Amino acid sequence: MFCRHCQRELKQIFCDLHTCPPSNAMLHESDLFTSEKYFPLMVFVCENCWLVQVEELEKAEDIFDSDYTYFSSYSKTWLLHAKQYADLMHERFTLSNNSLVMEIASNDGYLLQYFNEKGIPVVGIEPSANTAEVAIKKGINTIIDFFGSEFARKNFQGKADLIVGNNVLAHVPDINDFVSGVKVALKLNGVSTFEFPHILSLINQNQFDTIYHEHFSYLSLISVKKIFEAWGLEIFDVEELSTHGGSLRIYAQHSACGRRIENSVHEVLQKEYDFGLATLAPYMGFQTRIEKIKYEFLDFLLNTKKQNKVVVGYGAAAKGNTLLNFAGVKGTDLIKFVVDASPHKQDRFLPGSRIPVVAETELMQSKPDYIIIFPWNLTEEIMDQLSYVDEWGAKFVRFIPKFEKLN
Repeated sequence: MFCRHCQRELKQIFCDLHTCPPSNAMLHESDLFTSEKYFPLMVFVCENCWLVQVEELEKAEDIFDSDYTYFSSYSKTWLLHAKQYADLMHERFTLSNNSLVMEIASNDGYLLQYFNEKGIPVVGIEPSANTAEVAIKKGINTIIDFFGSEFARKNFQGKADLIVGNNVLAHVPDINDFVSGVKVALKLNGVSTFEFPHILSLINQNQFDTIYHEHFSYLSLISVKKIFEAWGLEIFDVEELSTHGGSLRIYAQHSACGRRIENSVHEVLQKEYDFGLATLAPYMGFQTRIEKIKYEFLDFLLNTKKQNKVVVGYGAAAKGNTLLNFAGVKGTDLIKFVVDASPHKQDRFLPGSRIPVVAETELMQSKPDYIIIFPWNLTEEIMDQLSYVDEWGAKFVRFIPKFEKLN
């Protein structure tokens, strides 16, 4: 395997999650009588550019197909984040009805709807047809396609005032072609912003469940800066965000644009260098730590089973699927079901474990003893939403960054 940015041969393993199916490949009932495709999930670190990455074993075209089940609009926390972002960009960069905002991987229009409300022209680029169709029904201009340099040259060369990419930079197998496409589509004085989970937080908080096949890269500012500079883009500002357990939002411009480079860029880079992200040291030992979490997870499930306690999950998220498959959990004997707010996931089954996904009404009927919160980054939102489970004494638990009983 060779680095997807600098082409250096990859030899250093960061962690090995063994084999599992793609984390968003939800099953229909009819699929329960067929086999699933399992792929190795091994993560490497490049000792040249420090890009952490998995190999593209499952093609992006197959992952982001017309049956993609992740819809952004089912999280109130994420919708609020999107609205606040739109307000900030509108004010900071004086966007108007003469501007063009482009979002790459625009999903169901969760973000562009807030620019639409301000009368700012938008275009979403979204490869998953089913999520794009939801955005189109909202009146959001959306093109169903993958973004890259050729797409940018044919359709949007030098046209975008603002290019947005929230949690997409990690999802692209050809990161060089993608970033070069951003340069092509961006106006000479335009701005691009990208948000992505921070590898520093992943290591610090044991967030191995954010690793799955559709996340091809795990990013630091050190590695992203190298990639953007290689394609004539300069990072002039960066924000540290709480989303997804700790993310970065970078602001990039054409290298000749001339906006002042903010102190935040130097500060975050220094934090990463101090942590050792440009050395192998912080990447070592991660496997041992995540295996400890796996054993604690299995101990909890087996002990509650012995006590005849009922355990369910909340959130049919990719995070949970990584944990379940790494731990080898199968069927409903240890976890009865998983609740999810999205109707696109209900009445389906989790990949690998084949645990059924149900609507929230099932909680009142089953009155479980324990509820495992799989999307731990939404813990407060979920506990507030399900506060009524106190009536029968249900306990919330999570396993990232460590095993905790939350109430």
